[in-house]
Amino acid sequence: MSGRSSDSSPLSGRNSFNSLSSFKDLELSTESGCLSIVVLGASGDLAKKKTFPALFHLFQQGFLQSEEVHIFGYARSNLSDDGLRDRIRGYLKGASDEHVSQFLQLIKYVSGSYDSGEGFELLNKTISEYETSKNSESRSSRRLFYLALPPSVYPSVCRMIRSYCMNPSSHTGWTRVIVEKPFGKDLDSAEKLSAELGKLFEEEQLYRIDHYLGKELVQNLLVLRFANRLFLPLWNRDNIANVQIVFKEDFGTEGRGGYFDQYGIIRDIIQNHLLQVFCLVAMEKPVSLKPEHIRDEKVKVLQSVEPINHEEVVIGQYDGYKDDSTVPDDSNTPTYASIVLRVHNERWEGVPFILKAGKALNSRKAEIRVQFKDAPGDIFKCKKQGRNEFVIRLQPSEAMYMKLTVKKPGLEMATEQSELDLSYGMRYQDVKIPEAYERLILDTVCFDRIRGDQQHFVRRDELRAAWEIFTPLLHDIDAGKLKSISYEPGTRGPQEADEMSRRMGYVQTHGYVWVPPTLAKF
Repeated sequence: MSGRSSDSSPLSGRNSFNSLSSFKDLELSTESGCLSIVVLGASGDLAKKKTFPALFHLFQQGFLQSEEVHIFGYARSNLSDDGLRDRIRGYLKGASDEHVSQFLQLIKYVSGSYDSGEGFELLNKTISEYETSKNSESRSSRRLFYLALPPSVYPSVCRMIRSYCMNPSSHTGWTRVIVEKPFGKDLDSAEKLSAELGKLFEEEQLYRIDHYLGKELVQNLLVLRFANRLFLPLWNRDNIANVQIVFKEDFGTEGRGGYFDQYGIIRDIIQNHLLQVFCLVAMEKPVSLKPEHIRDEKVKVLQSVEPINHEEVVIGQYDGYKDDSTVPDDSNTPTYASIVLRVHNERWEGVPFILKAGKALNSRKAEIRVQFKDAPGDIFKCKKQGRNEFVIRLQPSEAMYMKLTVKKPGLEMATEQSELDLSYGMRYQDVKIPEAYERLILDTVCFDRIRGDQQHFVRRDELRAAWEIFTPLLHDIDAGKLKSISYEPGTRGPQEADEMSRRMGYVQTHGYVWVPPTLAKF
C-alpha cells in the first residue's frame, strides 16, 4: 500500500486496507487451488493503465497471493515475459521496487492471434503447466479471462477460450470471462453479441464490466438511500424538482478521434456509465443485497423510462474536433449531449432526470445533483439565492454535500447559501480509496465459489433495456435528424443545454461555489 515501508510484506496490507469496507472484504474466499488470471490484449493501453495496476494493488494488499495466483498476458505483439513486464512496470505506483518485482514475477506472456487455435493451445498449455506445478495435492483450478480488447473480437476470442482454454473437466473450480464496454452500438448489435456469447458461456460466467459501478461514491448510493431515515420520505416527486447526472472532461479526443467517432459521447458515457448511476438513484429498495435482487430493481426502473423526446435532447460538437485527420469532415458525432429521461412510475412521475456528458468543457468532474423543490412560504425572501441541493461528487475530490440556506453571521437577519459537507479527503485521511477496477476484479475471484459477486456487473436483460431506451435516438442522430451544435472548447457546452435545463425546472445558484476543504487553513 502506498506509504508502507519497503520491508513490509504484501500481506500486511490486508489488515490496514479498510477502504473496501463491506463485510465481504473481511472474508476472503475459502476456495482452494490455483487462480490463473489471463489478460487478453495485454500489450494495449487499457491493460497497462488499468488492468495490470488494479491486479498489482490487489496483490499489494494481500487479496491476490503469490502462492496461488499467476497472471498470463496474451496479445499479438511479439514480446517476451520481460518485455511485457518492462512495458507495465512504469504504471505500478505506490510501492517499493521489491514489491513491484515480486508482482512482475507472477506474469508470463504468450503471443498469438485472436482468431486461430494455435495461440490459444499454447496459452492453455502454459496455464496447465502452472496448474500442474501448484496442484500437488488438490485438483482445483480457477481461470479468469479479462478481455481488454475491442468488442469486435469478443466472439472469436470467446470461441477460442471455449474450445481450448476452459478449466479441465477433471478439475473442480470455474472459468469466468470479463468483457469490457462498449457492448454493441445499438440494440440489434448488443443482442447479437449477447446471443453469440450466450451460446458459449452461461450468464453467471460472464461479467460485463462497467467501471463506474466500482467507484466508491457510486457504491455508496444504496447505503445513502436505504440506510438513512432522513432520505426515505424525501426521495420522490413530492420533494425533488429534478436530478442531474453530469460527466465533464476538460480535454478532447486527444488523437483518438477516429475511434471516438464510431461511438460518440452517448454510447461512450451516457448509455452505460451515467445510466448505471441513474439506476441506483431512481430504483426502488431491493428485497436484499443479493446481486440478483439489486439487478432486478435496476431492470424495473429502466423498463419504466419513457421514450426520449427529441425536444428534450441537446447534442454538440466542440470546435476543432474535425481537425483530427481520422475524423470525417462531415461528422455529426456528438462530443456533448444533454438528455432528459422521464420515469413513468409513482415515485418519479414528472421529475426530469438530466444526463449530461461532454468533452473539451470547462472542468473535469462527475457528479449527481438532486435538487429539491422550493420551501413553501418564503418568509426570508431567499428563494432567489437557490434551492437545497444534495450533491454527490464522484470524481475528483470525492465528496457529498448538502446546499442549505443559513443565516449570514452578523447583526442582520440576512441569509446565504452554505453547505453541510462530507469530503473524503478530510474525513478519511488515512484511507486509500480503491480504484474501481480493483473492486470489480476482486468481485469476480474472491467471494462466492459458485457465482462470484455480480452485483456490480451488467446483466443481459439490463443491457437490453438500456439499449431500448437509447437506440431510437442514436439512429436518428446517425441519420442526421438531430444536428450537433458547435461549442467552444473550455466552455460549459452549447448554451442550448443550459436553456433546456432551465426549462426542466433546474435553478442554478449564482454566486455560490463549493470549495473542497483542505487542512491547509488549520
